[in-house]
Amino acid sequence: MLKNLKDYQKNVALLTQMAHHYYVLDNPIATDAQYDQLYAEVLAYERAYPKDCIASSPTQRVGGAVLEGFSKHKHSERMWSLDDIFDSAELLEWVGRIYKTYPNMSFVCSPKFDGVSLNLYYENGMLISAATRGDGSIGELITQNAKTIPSIPLEIPHKEGIEIRGEVVITKDDFEKINAQRLQTGENLFANPRNAAAGSLRQLDPKITAKRKLKFIPWGIGKNTFENKSFLELMEQIAQYGFYPTPLIKHCHNIEEIQAAYEHLVSLRHTYPIMLDGMVIVLDSIPAQKSLGYTIKSPRFACAYKFPAIQKSSKILSVTNQVGRSGVITPVAELEPIEIEGAMIARATLHNYSEIQKKDIRINDTIIIVRSGDVIPKIIKPIIELRDGTQLEITKPSHCPVCHSELLIEDIFIRCQNLSCKARIKESITYFASKKALNIDGLGGKIVDQLFENGIISNILDIYAIQIESLLGLEGWRQKKAQNLIDAIKATKNIPLWRLINALGIEHIGEGASKKLALSFGLEVFEKDYDDLIAIDGFGQEMAASVIDFGIVNKDLIQKLLELITPQVSHENVRDDSFFSTKSIVLTGTLSKPREQIAALLESLGAKIISSVSKNTDLVIYGENAGSKLQKANDLHIHTITEETLREILKNEGIEL
Repeated sequence: MLKNLKDYQKNVALLTQMAHHYYVLDNPIATDAQYDQLYAEVLAYERAYPKDCIASSPTQRVGGAVLEGFSKHKHSERMWSLDDIFDSAELLEWVGRIYKTYPNMSFVCSPKFDGVSLNLYYENGMLISAATRGDGSIGELITQNAKTIPSIPLEIPHKEGIEIRGEVVITKDDFEKINAQRLQTGENLFANPRNAAAGSLRQLDPKITAKRKLKFIPWGIGKNTFENKSFLELMEQIAQYGFYPTPLIKHCHNIEEIQAAYEHLVSLRHTYPIMLDGMVIVLDSIPAQKSLGYTIKSPRFACAYKFPAIQKSSKILSVTNQVGRSGVITPVAELEPIEIEGAMIARATLHNYSEIQKKDIRINDTIIIVRSGDVIPKIIKPIIELRDGTQLEITKPSHCPVCHSELLIEDIFIRCQNLSCKARIKESITYFASKKALNIDGLGGKIVDQLFENGIISNILDIYAIQIESLLGLEGWRQKKAQNLIDAIKATKNIPLWRLINALGIEHIGEGASKKLALSFGLEVFEKDYDDLIAIDGFGQEMAASVIDFGIVNKDLIQKLLELITPQVSHENVRDDSFFSTKSIVLTGTLSKPREQIAALLESLGAKIISSVSKNTDLVIYGENAGSKLQKANDLHIHTITEETLREILKNEGIEL
């Protein structure tokens, strides 16, 4: 056993060096036996003298206590999504846009790993937090799990606050080993290395994460105090802090070099030990990056050059009919399982029976199936030349596969009209709780299934009768998780009326139409007649009829929800003295704020936001790359203003955008 603090500190430094060479540099400087012996000695000292324990000691990666759930964490700076390009023509266009402002700029190209994005925050050199990307602004806090990953330093020499971002991945070989172990223990298998990485990273027991061979590969930073002018130099500096060096990173001076780097990565995609799904291109000049800025959802100075979609063939074994929340029947092809980019594909949507007829798809057909990145598998066409006489036509169903009631067959869609159909009820509840509807966090499809099958909910109203005791009696539920769901349900009280209308899932009525209904009629929406509804700008016959039919059939449900939720009637707070009052406004182009945010502000000032330009449009507000809508507005001599002018008008009215 180590005898004093000085020896302990010396051996922690040596153990850390050994771990770095083994896990990060793939260049061991000690045998496994030597590492294990030194690890045991360090651990024994720490147990004997816990007050001397160094926070960044490799022994601290074993994981802490089992968690009840993950808390939310706000990133200091937003984690943006990248725009995708798919071929050399789109590359030429993307680079050309940058060259218009910054000719002769160079770029940094690196592999786009297929893993899970993670944001690490260090302060005074110590790892303070680790959070998933989430929605870009708020992710899940998984610090204890991240600390178990050997390629994430627990301490770095940089002392100012900094967010270091990267991808958590698992090698193809380690993925196979994990699945082999899960097969022996009777556990569900992971579909691909990305799923394995995500499942391992989000374990409530950090000790399980510690057993998985996860690797963190940096690809950028968020909050920082650096004054670097080169992105490549910045990435090289981060690697010196003890992180895994970003592999295959390349400095490219022109389009030809970018394309060559891309083609090299494409040639490696099947043999490289980690799954790749494209190449990230980043403008090297950091001052130029800051100047170009961002669109609503992505940086203008970076993009993802995606690999070509993988096409393979499979065979249609049968067709399953799924029932959606609106009763629409969707045919799904059951396929001979085929592996595409590490994912086993056994099903693919056929969209509708009109599509089946158009493509002449039949059971027992050999078909071409395509999947690109995370895109849902899609059947391109049948290979008619391979038909052998065993093919069977896919016939339209006449009765619902769930409740067996007779179906309504329309031109394109086939519907189950039974509002009590079990499939419709579950889908309706899931949609009711979804983000664009009432946004009940923790009530997704799987949870709805669990609550439905256990008799806790059987309709939308039952959501508001859920008791915490009922949840705690279910598998996988703990106090915190149950309380979070109860709190999320309570948070729907007094939400804007348009959200409730949208949550009902009325056919042909989406978010925009829901806002117009709430703004026009308030709580009397479902008491209005056809003439009232058809008078709303943008409402057609089908939309008006759909609202009326829904209101008649679901009168009791609507009344009870209004009593339970007491939604806010948005038009009561609408100003009528604004420049924008009563105006029909179209927003177009790239704006500095999310379009939904600007639209909501203008609606609160009495404006009506519409989607297309017509002679009835009063005003078009445009940002960069406005395109055809701005052109049409000019052709029709409709008043147009820039976003900057919008800000000035709002400022004069005492409002900040």
